[in-house]
Amino acid sequence: MAKSTSTQISVTSRTPGHSRETRRLRREGRVPGVVYGGGQEPLSFSVDERDLRLALHGSGAVLDLSVDGGNAEPAVLKDSQRHPVRGDIMHVDLLRVDLTQAISAIVTVELTGTEDAPGIKSDGGILEHVTRELNIEALPSDIPEAIQVDVSAGELGDTITLEGVAMPDGVTLLDDPAETVIATISAPRLANEEEESEEIETETEVVGEGGGDAEASSDDAGE
Repeated sequence: MAKSTSTQISVTSRTPGHSRETRRLRREGRVPGVVYGGGQEPLSFSVDERDLRLALHGSGAVLDLSVDGGNAEPAVLKDSQRHPVRGDIMHVDLLRVDLTQAISAIVTVELTGTEDAPGIKSDGGILEHVTRELNIEALPSDIPEAIQVDVSAGELGDTITLEGVAMPDGVTLLDDPAETVIATISAPRLANEEEESEEIETETEVVGEGGGDAEASSDDAGE
């Protein structure tokens, strides 16, 4: 559960424009965005797409944001919009933060030990990753890149919740540990699907036979 580290990133302020301007920025390899909070007015900017991608590689990372070459101030990613097909970052919202004040954040969940879980390794169970993000509160510098959940002891039929997951120091979980299901290990579905298919075929045959008798009776009545 590695904690976030500060990453320097430089952006260029801009005047919010029409969609034509934002398309031009994207063609030039830049991403439009806005930074707000910290008792200051929202500021629109553009940033090099590659620089942004590298800076955001660690989820929850604190950014040392420099606007137009000015002094850096801490900020975190609050939201991002991605292209539905290519997955490219289309827009980002950044939030200025005080490193001495806790903030709420969303972090991803990573499952570990999946290949060692008896319910999967020995019994051929199916792992379903149910909850992929968690709501937490922490100082910006204490926000972890991800919360790792060990499922290596998972048996067939297990439901893994947050109750047994320890949070890193300085991190407060905002989700209900008992109600938040992280993953389940269920029995293989193939056998059940084959049984259902056989039942459907049997019912179809019965209906078909019934339909044949009905037609024969109709023919007899006609004669």
